[in-house]
Amino acid sequence: MNSVAALLAACAASALATGAAAADAEVDELVVRGARLDETLPQDLARYGSDLAVITPTVLRDNVYVDVSQALQMQTPGVFVSPRNGPFSYVDISVQGARTGDVLWLVDGVRINNRLYTSTSPADTLPASMVERIEVLKGGQSLFYGTQAVAGAINVVTRPYADELGGTFTLGGHTNQGVHADLLVRGPAGPARFVAWVSKDEAEGYRTFDVFQPSATARKRGYDVVSFGGKLGLDLSEDLALNLYYQHTDAHLDYPGPRLTRLSFNDRDEEIGSLSLDWTASDQLQLSVKGYYHDWDSVYSTVNNVPSNIAGPGVIIDDLTFWGYEDYGVSVLARLNLHRGFEYQLGYDYQNFNGRDDVLLIAQQTEKVHALVAQVRTNDDLIRNAHFAAGVRYNKTDESEKAIWNLSGRWDVTPDVYVEGMLGTSFILPSAEQLFGIDPCCAAGNPDLKPEESLNGNVSVGGQTDRFTWQVTGFARKIDNLIAEGAARPGFPEGLYVNTPGEVKSRGFEVQATARLTQALSATGSFAHTRTRAEGAGRQFDRIPESQAKAALVYEPADRPFGASATVLWTGDVYQQVTAFGRQNYGDYAVVDLAAHVYIDGDRRKHRLTARLENALDEDYATRVNSALVDLSTQRFLYRFRGVPRTLHMSYAYSF
Repeated sequence: MNSVAALLAACAASALATGAAAADAEVDELVVRGARLDETLPQDLARYGSDLAVITPTVLRDNVYVDVSQALQMQTPGVFVSPRNGPFSYVDISVQGARTGDVLWLVDGVRINNRLYTSTSPADTLPASMVERIEVLKGGQSLFYGTQAVAGAINVVTRPYADELGGTFTLGGHTNQGVHADLLVRGPAGPARFVAWVSKDEAEGYRTFDVFQPSATARKRGYDVVSFGGKLGLDLSEDLALNLYYQHTDAHLDYPGPRLTRLSFNDRDEEIGSLSLDWTASDQLQLSVKGYYHDWDSVYSTVNNVPSNIAGPGVIIDDLTFWGYEDYGVSVLARLNLHRGFEYQLGYDYQNFNGRDDVLLIAQQTEKVHALVAQVRTNDDLIRNAHFAAGVRYNKTDESEKAIWNLSGRWDVTPDVYVEGMLGTSFILPSAEQLFGIDPCCAAGNPDLKPEESLNGNVSVGGQTDRFTWQVTGFARKIDNLIAEGAARPGFPEGLYVNTPGEVKSRGFEVQATARLTQALSATGSFAHTRTRAEGAGRQFDRIPESQAKAALVYEPADRPFGASATVLWTGDVYQQVTAFGRQNYGDYAVVDLAAHVYIDGDRRKHRLTARLENALDEDYATRVNSALVDLSTQRFLYRFRGVPRTLHMSYAYSF
């Protein structure tokens, strides 16, 4: 509690939106109006046929989620998210049958993926308290977002500006011996506006695995995450705006194992920053220039027990071994309205990425990317009830050149029914691990790998009335040169990364709906089915579920100072190939969350209590499976990464 007290001392110095139609309605109320083109890009893409889902501020606050991954796991229709070790851990994610590395993550439009690996997401240092909303674009988004957005993009939007001085202080915790505190202050500052926040999350955690060998003495997976940041917006003139953003995160994250482990952790130091200038030169020209910087420094330490002498000294495997990366660049985006009927988007991206990993033995690597983007869009002057767009992106790196294209559109057939879709190509470059990794633990890198190339298509039909919205989506993706671990061969006992021969096809459908049952009661539901298989193979790709469903019932009376909700997640079969145990199914589970909140000062709504019972039925489910050697043996045992058990979250928030 000393760290919480220190934080307190320092502090003293929405419903689920689903489908493009619903997303448009929600976002019109959420977006802070301004001249920033990159800020409104996801909503612009939704108006031209992209499938956009939004987790709103109301949903985030009403469920007191610890981190971004928890919110995505329970709330985003059609998106599979499996946090490996609970909050602030790596996650497996699948959007429309794709793999974890096929999704691009951004914070306020700044990319936070790394190019060292494609097997893990970068979401393990994003507390939910600093988030205003989460925007999920489904389907290929490479036109504006480039490589790693081949199956979708997730944009985490931080808390917005306010015209009046105010803020919120929150204090809470959960039954896995966790505590949380955060402070948000925002308002005017002379001619500018500002937002500032600080948060701390700390927990001892829960027992991560279902099976432990006697030599594993560190059995709980804890975390200690401190994050602070802010934004400053200044109107330099009536037509020119400046925006600065900065966020710093320090994190100590435990990564215990089921055998031998006495101590294992990652210490993280992360900085994200951006500076943008937005100029509205005239009704015909709008220009945005943005520079960004992302630095991730991490040290990894592991101390193993000696099985025959647990009380004796441990064996140091890694001692503050470094891995990290630096990503910086600049983007320019212009919107031109030169004549009636059409508008044009022109863009330029420059990215410079460098990083190394002394744990998996990836030497220092540097990659530079230049990209040119052009898109033409129709507007209401041409067709009032339909919007179409066509675009191309040209990418150039030190090693390769590639052009991709995209067509999209939305037609409002009637005021109540619409059709939308998107067709385009995407590509993803091999990661540094896939090219140059040499650690004997894992598959070896292959410098001769080709980039993956894919053709993506989405078609949706949907509609809305005063009380009901619905959408049915079909999607398909064809991938050439997919990169995977090949079979063992002489000199490469753990295999070699190779381009898979033949095509890999992913296809499926998604159904989602929202119904307002009464003025105070609403229900949402979604179901998704995917089929992702290599040519000639008869089984689903590992770590990608075949089916999943999500549903929520929300009670929110407008004339009462309280509310409640129930959220259900069902995940179908999920498979993983495990050494010595073959193909294991660790899916087919259901998780139920119950949440409630009350303003204890009634209609004044300054003092709020919120509770969420996570995994209320205490479902014993796995987020992943693996095997390891039995202590002092050549035999192996099977173990599961456990999902979060039943956990009660409580928080008190004071708004001022």
